[in-house]
Amino acid sequence: QVQLVESGGGSVQAGGSLRLSCEASGPTFTMLSMYGMGWFRQAPGKEREFVAGVNWNGSSQYYAPSVKGRFTMPRDNTKNTVYLQMYSLKPEDTAVYYCAARNRRDYMVSQVYDYWGQGTQVIVFT
Repeated sequence: QVQLVESGGGSVQAGGSLRLSCEASGPTFTMLSMYGMGWFRQAPGKEREFVAGVNWNGSSQYYAPSVKGRFTMPRDNTKNTVYLQMYSLKPEDTAVYYCAARNRRDYMVSQVYDYWGQGTQVIVFT
């Protein structure tokens, strides 16, 4: 079992920045480099959607068109942590953000991940 714990959410004014963190651990967890990682979000009344994905060593990343150019998803395998760095935040970025891991070294845009965090709330106000 792999446990994912997100942190860093909060309230921020439009145009501001936030950095979310997702740390992996657990009884069967060995090293983060074994996993492809993704960030998803769910806004009130909407379905959960893909935000960003990264492969095992960070050499391949993909971003949803709505966040491309504003968000980045670095990973630090030595700290078993992935991040979602968010710049130029907009009110429409308001959502619960979820970290996800899959038992493959690539990422997926679809929600075919094996492990999910509990989510962290991001609120962007004007």
